[in-house]
This record gives sequence, structure tokens and C-alpha cells, in this order.
Amino acid sequence: MTKCLLLFAMTFLLVPALPAKVSPGRHNSLAEYLARMEQKGVPASAGTPGSLWRDSGSFSNLAADYKAVRVGDVVTILVAQDVTAQNSGSVSADRSFKASSGISAMAGHVSVSGVQNIFSPQSSQTLSGKAQAASTSSLRTSLAGRVVALLPSGMLVVEAERDINMNNERQTIFLRGLVRPGDIAPDNTVASNAISNLELDLKGKGVLSDGTRPPNPLVRALLRIVGF
Repeated sequence: MTKCLLLFAMTFLLVPALPAKVSPGRHNSLAEYLARMEQKGVPASAGTPGSLWRDSGSFSNLAADYKAVRVGDVVTILVAQDVTAQNSGSVSADRSFKASSGISAMAGHVSVSGVQNIFSPQSSQTLSGKAQAASTSSLRTSLAGRVVALLPSGMLVVEAERDINMNNERQTIFLRGLVRPGDIAPDNTVASNAISNLELDLKGKGVLSDGTRPPNPLVRALLRIVGF
């Protein structure tokens, strides 16, 4: 019995421990986050051997401010998107047709009581319709983005992303667009309505989103069949 227990203990110690599974709901480690951010970082500028002047030195541009001008600079984007659409229309038409044909008199005092109304068609058509539609959406927030590219025309390509998990609800905001350097305010902010080719995506997933999300196509097809 003692030999069996000893053999079991040795086997347990020799078996390598399995790596712990990471919960899918937890955030990545700090090292993974830094590695992901460094991949998007700005490459270091090439040195200038044999010269005391450096383009990236502290005194290279004494008139420079804190505004984003280079790839990798951070800029604050003020999102204020208000979209209101209204559409209304009405149509009304009325058409009627009436005709009468018959013989009211004949020579020789012949009675025409039976042919006074030979053909008398009548038709009437009425059309009346009215439609009205209205849609309003509003999004106001601010998020920090980064200059990811610089176009030959001088336009800055900015990109921002924010992911929030709170109370079993996840919201993701993604923004991308072109910004003129002159549209960036002295406090390093730019309004969303000054961004060209704006791509703004807001997604939600969680308890609230699941309760308001429309049913899938299969459920919608069943609802059409049953008539509810």
C-alpha cells in the first residue's frame, strides 16, 4: 500500500501542470496591451551621424504648440452628431364618368317610353392617401484619437476607438476620418462635423441591447406567417 501511494505521488509531481485558462471576459495583460500599442507606434527617426542638429530635438521648432501634426500624436475629437429627417406626402384624386343614351321622340306619335333610356353607364373612382415619416438620432461624446497617417495633401488621418464594459453592457465606438491641421483648435480638439469622410460606428452588446435588438430573420419570417 505504501509503495502504491509513493508511486502515485511521484506520478503527480512529474506530470507538468496545465496552463490556466484565461477567462474570455477578462482584459489582456499589461504586456500584451503594451505590445499591441507599440506596434502602432511611430518608428524612431533616423539619426544624423556627424551633425549636432537633430530634427526631433527639443529646440528644433520653438514655435511649435501642443496640436497634433505628426503621426502618432493624440487629438481629442468632440462628437456631436444630430440627424433629423422628416418626410410627408399626400395624394388625392377624384374621377367620375356618366353617360346617357336614348330616344325621346319619333315621327307619327309612336310611343318611345321603352327606348328613352337605351344606354346609361356610370363610373366613379376616388383615391386618397397620406404618409408621414420622421426620424431623429443624436450622439454626443468626446474621445481621444491618434493620427495614424499623413496624406501628401497635408490632411491628417485620425482614428479613435473606445471600448466600455459596465454592468453587463458593452459599448464600442469607432471613428475614422480626415482632418485639416487648421481645423484643430489650440486646445488640441476637433469637432466631428469638421472631419471629412467620417466613419462613425457605435455598437452595443449586453442586457439592454439584447432587449431592444430586432429578432433574427427566421423569427421575423415566422411572425409574417402567423400574422402577428
